[in-house]
Amino acid sequence: MANTHNVSEFIFLGLSPNQGVQRVCFVIFLLLYTAIVLGNFLIVLTVMSSRSLGCPMYFFLSYLSFVEIFYSSTTVPKLISDLLAERKAISLWGCMTQLFFMHFFAGTEIFLLTMMAYDRYVAICKPLNYTTIMNQQVCAVLIGTAWVGGFVHSISQVLLIFHLPFCGPNVIDHYFCDVLPLLKLACSDTFRIGLLIVANGGTLSVISFVVLLASYAVILLHLRNRSSEGRRKALSTCGSHVTVVILFFAPCVFIYLRPSATLSVDKMVAVFYTVVTPLLNPVIYSLRNAEVKKAMKRLWIKIMKLDEK
Repeated sequence: MANTHNVSEFIFLGLSPNQGVQRVCFVIFLLLYTAIVLGNFLIVLTVMSSRSLGCPMYFFLSYLSFVEIFYSSTTVPKLISDLLAERKAISLWGCMTQLFFMHFFAGTEIFLLTMMAYDRYVAICKPLNYTTIMNQQVCAVLIGTAWVGGFVHSISQVLLIFHLPFCGPNVIDHYFCDVLPLLKLACSDTFRIGLLIVANGGTLSVISFVVLLASYAVILLHLRNRSSEGRRKALSTCGSHVTVVILFFAPCVFIYLRPSATLSVDKMVAVFYTVVTPLLNPVIYSLRNAEVKKAMKRLWIKIMKLDEK
């Protein structure tokens, strides 16, 4: 098929056509985005500056927070600026760039969450061999694999979409460029492309989600032989991760594991996985983890002492 792009830009309809609602949303999303960046940056800074958080679990957590900052930054700043703009436009190349980086960081996060579950499995089910199995070299390879996996997932999505001809109209009923709204605008049969996108995005989400659930099922079975105190500590740590996994995967499965059709609730679901989940991650991991809270307190004391000097 010839690669025909008569459309040079796309127009977003955004969250609401009501200007009053847009102004309120501008303030809300500006505050939420600021909290996302500061909260996740605080996690990264805390892990990097604390010797007590040197185990692989916190190593992966710092990378997760790092990814969350850039993941939300692919869509939220554009959303915030568009809430005050009369014309919400993005160029074709800008759209493809946004699509690439959004799926790149989302795919990387999926692999990171899976690796964090593997880390918890080794720590709980094979504690005597934990430091041997999860050594620095293995952790570095796992992180590298996550980045490569995210890139392969993302470039596949972009190539599938960029291959389609866009002849007009160019109005996207969304607040960012994503595969399903763009499929709707293509002036060709998108059935096969839609199936490939589902196979790439939806299947990746489902398989990873099933692997995560299976790993935690094995962990729960293994905890039957532990003391009540050991079970409590393990479940507290795993509980934070399971909460984040459900918050991230549930909307992703809803959006990407279905035929190439858009629903009226898609934008609200997208707000959840592009804004709410990155916002809640640092809250969940810090409030439910005593070591992280202690390390944050020590970091705060250190910063205050530097200010006094």
